[in-house]
Amino acid sequence: MPKLWLSLEASSHFNAFFAKAVFMQFGYTILYVEDVPKTIAFYEQAFGFARRFLHDAGDFGELDTGATSLAFASLRLMVELGKNPQRASADAPSFEIAFTTADVAAALQRAMDAGARLVQAPEQMPWGQTVAYVADINGALVELCTPMGAPAA
Repeated sequence: MPKLWLSLEASSHFNAFFAKAVFMQFGYTILYVEDVPKTIAFYEQAFGFARRFLHDAGDFGELDTGATSLAFASLRLMVELGKNPQRASADAPSFEIAFTTADVAAALQRAMDAGARLVQAPEQMPWGQTVAYVADINGALVELCTPMGAPAA
């Protein structure tokens, strides 16, 4: 079998490519909402997350949700920044956020007690997960589900 030799020039290009490589990590999701402090209070009560940060102006805040943060920015701020934000709609969603839990029924009840609207009662999926859906106080679709099991070998 022939040996592969990199020339000195090719080797330096190879090293330069990897030296400049940018490795990405998913940092956070930002939902655009009418009232950031009210939304953060709702997520604390409905899902048990802790507030990580709320800007003094009340236009941006984050929750501690684990390895990835869930953040909120006001619709007003996004308009000021030149964006054209759209309100969320659980009835015609363009996204959903999902929170895993061992007890979907209890999580669903807690969310509804805090003001979430039931979209779909808990249901067993063919792949083994239990899934329910609620709409948050802004209309965003929130999935409450059991964690996915390890894939079959």
